[in-house]
Amino acid sequence: MIHRLRCAGGIALLLLTPLYVALSADAEDSAFVRAHYRKQEVRIPMRDGTKLFTALYMPRDTSQAYPIILMRTPYSVGPYGEEEYRTSMYPSMLEAREGFIFAYQDVRGRFMSEGEFVDVRPYQPVKQTPQDVDESSDTYDTVDWLVKNVRSSGKVAITGISYPGFYSTMGIIDAHPAMVAASPQAPIADWFLGDDDHHHGAMFLAETFGFFVNFGRPRPQPTTRYAGSFRMPTPDAYAFYLQMGPLANAEKLYMKDSVAYWKNLMAHPNYDAFWQARAVLPHLKNIRPVVMTVGGWFDKEDLYGALNTYKTIEKNNPRTMNILVMGPWAHGQWNRDDGERLGDIGFGEKTAVWFREHVQFPFFNYFLKGKGNGTFAEATVFETGTNRWHQLPAWPPQDARDQELYLRSNGDLTFAPPDSTDEPFTSFESDPAKPVPYTSDITPSVRPAYMVEDQRFAATRPDVLVFQSAPLAGSVTLAGPLKATLYVSTTGTDADWVVKLIDVFPDDTTSEMKTSRPLGGYQMLVRGDVFRGRFRKSFKTPEPFIPGRVTEVTYTLPDVFHTFKPRHRMMIQVQSSWFPLVDRNPQTFVNILEAQRRDFVRAEHRVYHSARYPSSLRVLVWGRP
Repeated sequence: MIHRLRCAGGIALLLLTPLYVALSADAEDSAFVRAHYRKQEVRIPMRDGTKLFTALYMPRDTSQAYPIILMRTPYSVGPYGEEEYRTSMYPSMLEAREGFIFAYQDVRGRFMSEGEFVDVRPYQPVKQTPQDVDESSDTYDTVDWLVKNVRSSGKVAITGISYPGFYSTMGIIDAHPAMVAASPQAPIADWFLGDDDHHHGAMFLAETFGFFVNFGRPRPQPTTRYAGSFRMPTPDAYAFYLQMGPLANAEKLYMKDSVAYWKNLMAHPNYDAFWQARAVLPHLKNIRPVVMTVGGWFDKEDLYGALNTYKTIEKNNPRTMNILVMGPWAHGQWNRDDGERLGDIGFGEKTAVWFREHVQFPFFNYFLKGKGNGTFAEATVFETGTNRWHQLPAWPPQDARDQELYLRSNGDLTFAPPDSTDEPFTSFESDPAKPVPYTSDITPSVRPAYMVEDQRFAATRPDVLVFQSAPLAGSVTLAGPLKATLYVSTTGTDADWVVKLIDVFPDDTTSEMKTSRPLGGYQMLVRGDVFRGRFRKSFKTPEPFIPGRVTEVTYTLPDVFHTFKPRHRMMIQVQSSWFPLVDRNPQTFVNILEAQRRDFVRAEHRVYHSARYPSSLRVLVWGRP
């Protein structure tokens, strides 16, 4: 876009807006790809005879042999046709300008590939016949074909974000010898315990429904087209899901017996063999390629997957080079924009640009081409609050120390435990007919910025307990996972427990970046997660609460790396609904996936904070005491 301004002398000045600059850069990238790459579409045979559609982009300069970067995806490798080119290259144009062979593949059963698609297809450790296939074997067969049929240097890396991140992780299990490096980014690791579908057994409703009502539609035959999209009848997701009623209504009203995965999800309310078979982490052993796992601190979908993929590989493969990158990003933001901000919160620099230039590109260039010094930190992690990168020898930092943040009576929050002066509990009524919203926005979909959203809208509700520290005299840096221990009771027989860690800004805070919302008194969500109380003893075998009995509920929240600066306050909010991000708990011990309207009842919940029952959040404090 061009704005024309007149100066005093009448001369027209052309000012280029950021949009115009972006459009110019896109056009330049598109022209570069077409000028410097030759496209070929191939169908690569798997061991069972199924052929997977693969688009190859090969440098027109054939004076040297190039390594291969592979991405496998269920989201289409389009545009289709050998004369139709991508407008930019993944992972980034830095790799494209350096010169690599790029292979983009539709996974089995998606778009132009043959076969049957299976969501998070289980890994098969023992393969006795050519029909025993999984994503690991499909990756192996793909790499084997590429190095034998495409002129290359013989070195391959695999990468991808989200679902393609899952395929990247699966590709390093029983990896082909030619695969020397991998970068799973926001990878799915366990859909029941912590990724898109569920968190600690509670369904992430808006994410799951919104995804599978479109993505889950069957593809009878290979196609270049997406399935038709679902249009929500209202822009207000809160109203839509509340009017939909119990989860069982989703099938009758919208899925219409056409989404196989939704039917499977409805048939498996507990962490049974179905879910366990789809967990990736138990199979991350004997990993040979170098691995760089990438994630975002504010990833609403696969924060669990990134952190636990890295930690599991680190634990099980001590001799494998395995590194972690965590930035202040929403899901895939490091590939999508400059990473300078998320919602109202700015990070002081173009964090995604820095990552692409100084971490990702050097990683592929060194391990595939031998260029660069090969020096990579074990953990390249961004500290929010102070907005700075760190390169650390371990994650979490080895010198971080456990401390407990205790909930106290009168809404206090301290590092000192409760004593005899504390009231024993604080209570609230939880009504499934009026669940606590997860955002103040009126929106049809889950916006990534909710992960840093101002929580004042929730703090004013009577069904949200608020515990707040005094203004801090000095900085407090938290680095690592959080562990919530709640002592609770309820008049019902089931309940969800949501714990949110919040940074409360001083009232005189001003924004260094343009924002539509004043930051004075802002309650920035740093981390929040949910636990379905029936699973407090076992995700496989749920148990009801006994009304009125004090019960311990303990669970781990994903890692943080955040500094609460002087004069800020630390806050914890506790609630029992987070809608429609999380499906409603009827507060009656029934199969929630089959619950009827009559099962949804109001209940009084108590959170205890006494010397006998000291509810707390265990944190890892890094830096000076």
